[in-house]
Amino acid sequence: MADLAGSQQEKVVVGVDGSDSSKAALAWGIRQARLTGSSLQAVMTWEYPMTYGWAVPLPEGMDMAAEGAAELDRVIRETVEQDPGPAIEITKSVIQGHPAPVLIHEAQDAALLVVGSRGHGEFAGMLLGSVSEHLSAHAPCPVLIVR
Repeated sequence: MADLAGSQQEKVVVGVDGSDSSKAALAWGIRQARLTGSSLQAVMTWEYPMTYGWAVPLPEGMDMAAEGAAELDRVIRETVEQDPGPAIEITKSVIQGHPAPVLIHEAQDAALLVVGSRGHGEFAGMLLGSVSEHLSAHAPCPVLIVR
């Protein structure tokens, strides 16, 4: 875990997937970074869609990484516009892979990992998604799960 009293700037990592829950997590993470003088790393992951073990053919010219980056930019812009305040350093990462292991890797040097309670893969009525549940047990730093 990061030394909160150290002179090195702390980092807050936020998992973003575009869901309402992840937007709330991003807003919370931005406020926390402002309060603590931390930088913020917004992380969005993507995977090729699979069905029965086979990759689904994508439309020609579709770039999932570029589309993820555009969505992450949009969500960050909208979130910052809704709660303007002191500028903070925001790093954007769009990474191929499943969210749980990617976020665990990205949070290795973080003071805090912030995620929403449920993402797009939610089942109706669930209080906690599989990614947030996995992170709460395996992350290398404190985890805040935003409802």
